[in-house]
Amino acid sequence: MTDTTDRAGELADLAARFPALHAPQRWAWGGIDAQFSAELPPDGLITNIHLVGFSQGQVVLCRDARGHWFLPGGTREEAESIESCLARELREEAGAGLAGPPVWLGAHRCVTDSPVPYRPWQPHPEKAWLWGWAEVTVDSAPTNPADGEQVVEVRAMPPAEAGRLLTRGREAWWGELIALAVESRSNHS
Repeated sequence: MTDTTDRAGELADLAARFPALHAPQRWAWGGIDAQFSAELPPDGLITNIHLVGFSQGQVVLCRDARGHWFLPGGTREEAESIESCLARELREEAGAGLAGPPVWLGAHRCVTDSPVPYRPWQPHPEKAWLWGWAEVTVDSAPTNPADGEQVVEVRAMPPAEAGRLLTRGREAWWGELIALAVESRSNHS
């Protein structure tokens, strides 16, 4: 069996075990069609980076002023590296820093209906949202910049609870993303 055949089998297995995560998505809020793959996109397509942060085995979630729970992460700035974006977003939204290197799970490859990119320097109409996990340390309050989400609570919780909070009123794939991160983390121990 070749490496390509092995990788194709791994990707098919992941899609079968996490079907909601791998299903085509329509993100109406952004006019975006998206589909997850464990195959990582080229750096130039990545516009957003999000992390399942683990603190002592628990998942770190953020809650904004609207009561919306989310994983820390966000949009890359012009010419910003993936690593710099991740560090900045963790500090801004969770008051956290990396305690270990990130492990990339995959990305949603996206195509937007919008006639212009979200930010002028972003690729358009195709882009990618990168998802990963890492060990983190929550050691301060979120910095809450004026142009970002206003985080009112950061909480570390068991992965099952994090999955429930993320899927409440939303797509089931959020819970599968948490489960994939937990599985990947246990495989890296």
